Amino acid sequence: VQLQASGGGLVQAGGSLRLSCAASGRSFSAYHMAWFRQAPGKEREFVAAITRSDEMTRYTDSVKGRFTISRDNAKNTVYLQMNSLKPEDTAVHYCAATLLCYGCSDAQKYNYWGQGTLVTVSS
Repeated sequence: VQLQASGGGLVQAGGSLRLSCAASGRSFSAYHMAWFRQAPGKEREFVAAITRSDEMTRYTDSVKGRFTISRDNAKNTVYLQMNSLKPEDTAVHYCAATLLCYGCSDAQKYNYWGQGTLVTVSS
């Protein structure tokens, strides 16, 4: 599966953005999906994950209550709605896909990655 992330940009603190990740190839609905992010000078970190049939989601503590991951299998797309953005959310955000496990926060479990989209939150 090939992944294409979009929707990043520059936003003021407290604002919102919605990231999209469009998948091409076969059987998008077979994959568990996730968003990760990498800030300058930091390691890539887990943000959110959703199971293949949308029955479970998982979030890192720092985004709970502010971010929502969702998917539309008919459109082969996964989304990350980001509200109440903070400067510390500034990072390149990546979507990822795996067949191996659901709700995984370990980046090594994900076989496929999008190219990343930059989110910049100004204070």
